[in-house]
Amino acid sequence: MLTAVSEICDRPLNRQGRAGRGMTLVSGPLAGQASAMQPPVLTVATYNVQKGIGTDFRRDPHRTARVIATLGADIVALQEADRRFGQRRGVLDTAALAAETGLLPVDVPQRLGGAAHGWHGNILLVRAARIEAVHVLHLPGPDPRGALVADLEMAGLGPLRVIAAHLSLLASARQRQARLLAELATDADRPVIALGDMNEWRRWPSRSLAALDEQLGPPGMAASFPAPFPRLALDRIYAGQGLELLGAAVHDTPLARRSSDHLPVVARVRAATRSADAPPDAAKDG
Repeated sequence: MLTAVSEICDRPLNRQGRAGRGMTLVSGPLAGQASAMQPPVLTVATYNVQKGIGTDFRRDPHRTARVIATLGADIVALQEADRRFGQRRGVLDTAALAAETGLLPVDVPQRLGGAAHGWHGNILLVRAARIEAVHVLHLPGPDPRGALVADLEMAGLGPLRVIAAHLSLLASARQRQARLLAELATDADRPVIALGDMNEWRRWPSRSLAALDEQLGPPGMAASFPAPFPRLALDRIYAGQGLELLGAAVHDTPLARRSSDHLPVVARVRAATRSADAPPDAAKDG
């Protein structure tokens, strides 16, 4: 029986690296600790940064960047990372963040504002990856929502599709959006990670996100909203089609509780292992 993943493995979450030009180079345990018996582990995170505005109602993008730096993640999906109106100016200094953490923003092929960094506020930060293709799409529904789809070549892991999204507040729209994201996963010729602010307040499983559950397996989730007193698991991470989700946890620190109305959710993912007596065509998803 499927169960939602809500426990993190013992391995420490915090790790930092430095980015080079072009294809970034792996540093730390991602590559160094991999072996023929133990596939490399990716740390992935999703974080709604609320345009850099904290629970003290101050906009402080430097504080937001400090939280991102402490995640030790190889892939980070950010939501609400651009302002909503006008030129939709990005709230983060992505160059400074890259210099500190080695996380590089995936360049989007089009923007909704001249000063925006992402698409509908979605930004994808990656380490140790070569970008093969990036697509953006509007998500169906009455409120303006979007998703980023990036096909990557991850050092130590290989081809990977990452779908970063911010879903609707309305359950009926979320259901349509989840079906679309599941189709994007189905169409991929590679493993898939789908993550973001899913805005699903119901406990898992829920009807709204059933299409993603069926395609990618149970999500990694933990109570992440509201940040001062987290009760709802709005932010979720899916991994499937050849990936194994080892666990997920909320990144709960005093700084994170002040920096946004959401807490980051962090998960560990690796290529799915196959038992010695499994048939050659056996698959292990999620």
